[in-house]
Amino acid sequence: MAKTVREAFRVPVEQMDPRGRPIGPQDKAAGKQELAALGERLDQLQEALYADAIGGGQRAVLLVLQGMDTSGKGGVIRRVGGLVNPQGLHIATFKAPTEQELAHHFLWRVRKQVPAPGRIGIFDRSHYEDVLVARVDGLVPEDVWRGRYAEITEFESELAARGVTIVKCMLHISPQEQAERLLARLDNPAKRWKYHPGDVDARAKWAAYQEAYAEALRRTDTDAAPWYVIPSDRKWYRNWAVAAVLAETLAELDPKFPEPDFDVDAERARLAAVTPATAAR
Repeated sequence: MAKTVREAFRVPVEQMDPRGRPIGPQDKAAGKQELAALGERLDQLQEALYADAIGGGQRAVLLVLQGMDTSGKGGVIRRVGGLVNPQGLHIATFKAPTEQELAHHFLWRVRKQVPAPGRIGIFDRSHYEDVLVARVDGLVPEDVWRGRYAEITEFESELAARGVTIVKCMLHISPQEQAERLLARLDNPAKRWKYHPGDVDARAKWAAYQEAYAEALRRTDTDAAPWYVIPSDRKWYRNWAVAAVLAETLAELDPKFPEPDFDVDAERARLAAVTPATAAR
């Protein structure tokens, strides 16, 4: 039996080739075509989710994007998030915490960005920074960041119980591809603003980050908040894969447009009664 899209990507990061195409389109032309078809489906599903909330529904979707620098978090937001009505999106970017944020629990700033009912939330980085960067750079003691795995799974279970469906995507990129993308930023004056010298510092810790990602995914992959490892060396495949995972998740939720609380035929009659006759030509 063929795997579903989500089954194909729900694997340990060590088992996924960053250039792999385990399911779906196998070339860029097909990927572009299939992404367009997914866009129509996502747009309809997102509108139904939004309409359901207007009718009192409490469900939302949270897409968490994590990955090394240049893995394509911004590209996914633009190419996948751009497929749906922006009114139904809530996008949050988590950079280095401010002094105010550091004075609170690490989940404080994250809770404030959880999407409201009817919306698709997208996190560009997330609470996982606190078991990735915090671990690799030694920002907190080991017993602190290790304790956060349990706090994260409890937090995500709480969200799921509230009706927030969580989709976590690790954008898996190879060090070779990252080097090419960083060089491309340096070579293009219009892209140099995206380059940060600190990216090279993080790159020097590649092995430590891979170890941190592997453990974070292993410790926090649950049925309530599953991790999907997305091959991201090929941008077109990465975009298709995230869109396909999101579409499959929304289809399973099967949001419905609410039934009207008024008599449709009566409203047709009222509308006809107050519509001016067409002027003679």
